[in-house]
Amino acid sequence: MYTFKSRIRYSETDPTGKLAPGGIVDYFQDCSVFQSEELGVGVAYLAQHKRAWLLSAWQIVINRLPAECEKIAVSTWASGFEKFHGSRNFTMETEDGEMLAYANSIWAYMDLEHQIPVKPTQEEIDRYKPEPPIIMEKQSKKIRIKAEWEEREPILVRKSWIDSNRHVNNSRYVKAAYNELPEGSNIRRIRVEYRKQALEGDLLYPRYAKEEGRIVVALCDKDQKPYAIVEFRA
Repeated sequence: MYTFKSRIRYSETDPTGKLAPGGIVDYFQDCSVFQSEELGVGVAYLAQHKRAWLLSAWQIVINRLPAECEKIAVSTWASGFEKFHGSRNFTMETEDGEMLAYANSIWAYMDLEHQIPVKPTQEEIDRYKPEPPIIMEKQSKKIRIKAEWEEREPILVRKSWIDSNRHVNNSRYVKAAYNELPEGSNIRRIRVEYRKQALEGDLLYPRYAKEEGRIVVALCDKDQKPYAIVEFRA
């Protein structure tokens, strides 16, 4: 397990003075990068070997959103490898050990030169020293979608959304989808299914649906094929 400590910055808070749900994704993602860098299999290693871990799915549970200046500890660990997929768990806790949020994520290991999924080497797996998975209800990474949607205004992918992989950063989809929710939405569970990569200059066409205690926002291309699908539950 890898852990780093931090404090909720004012720049990360929403109008209620708390960390926005998309900020949790940022903290979890950064934690995974910190661990990989310390283990010697970070961004430079992956670039040298023409490899990348691409996020396929999130399942996030939020018990409480931390407030501005609150001190937190964010942890992550590899919880399993199967063929070309890897699972990674996360927690966010207070200084006193209160569990604020936790998550499971699924990643695909890609050969960037040939654009195909590949198995990580045993040496790469051993670097992470996989640990038992977090205890949580496991849901399918596939998100069921409706046939009927409310179409929303398209969103232009800005330069600031692009990360070192030259495509939209994972958390940006969650933040864009969250912006489509009614004001004051009390979100406690988030699922994300990533389907393809959006690039600078692309337009995301949000499609909104509400049913059975959940809101689903699909961020699609002009042909209504999703880049990412985000499910929110109270």
